[in-house]
Amino acid sequence: MGEAHPVQPMTAAEYLDWEPAQLEKYQYIHGEVFAMGGASRRHVTITLNLASSLDQALEGSPCRVYMADMKLEIKKEEIYFYPDVLVTCDPEDHKAEQFMRSPVVVGEVLSESTAAFDRGDKATYYRSLPSLKEFVLIDPERRRMELYRRTQQDTWELLDIPPEHHLPLHSLELEIPWQRIFRNVD
Repeated sequence: MGEAHPVQPMTAAEYLDWEPAQLEKYQYIHGEVFAMGGASRRHVTITLNLASSLDQALEGSPCRVYMADMKLEIKKEEIYFYPDVLVTCDPEDHKAEQFMRSPVVVGEVLSESTAAFDRGDKATYYRSLPSLKEFVLIDPERRRMELYRRTQQDTWELLDIPPEHHLPLHSLELEIPWQRIFRNVD
C-alpha cells in the first residue's frame, strides 16, 4: 500500500490542503497518509488500455473515464484513494476538480506490493460506495481479471474472467475484449 507519511495524525481537510503541493501522490485512510509507489510498465500499459477502451466505448454517453491522477473520496470512511481507472456518470463529479464521489465502475491493476490490500480492505471500502456497480481487479502476472458486481439484492458476486474472455461491464452495457486490455503487455 505504501509507506505511512511521518506526520501523524492528519485530518481529511489538512490532507486535502497538503497533498496537492507534494511531489508524489498520497492516499489517505482514517488520518494516515500513505505514499504511492511508482508503477511498472505492465501496470501503466494495462491501466491505459482499460481507460482508453472505456473512453472510446463511452463516447457520447454521460459517463466519463478518469485515470490514476484523480482521487476518489469515500466520505463515510474518511478515505481518499487514487484508483487506476474510474468511471462516473454523475454530473456533480464532472464538475469536481479535486476528487470524485460517485463512480459506477472502478478498476485496479494489481502489483505484488498492493495485491493483498487491493483485494482486501480497499475492495471492501470501494464496495461501500452506493453508486458503485462493478469493481475489476486485473492481475498482470496471471493475466486474469476478477470482477465484483453488485446484485439486485445489494450483495456482491465475484466473476473470475480467464484469459481470452471479454470483461462484461453490465452497468455500462459494454464488453471489453481480453486482448484489448492486455495489448502490448509481454
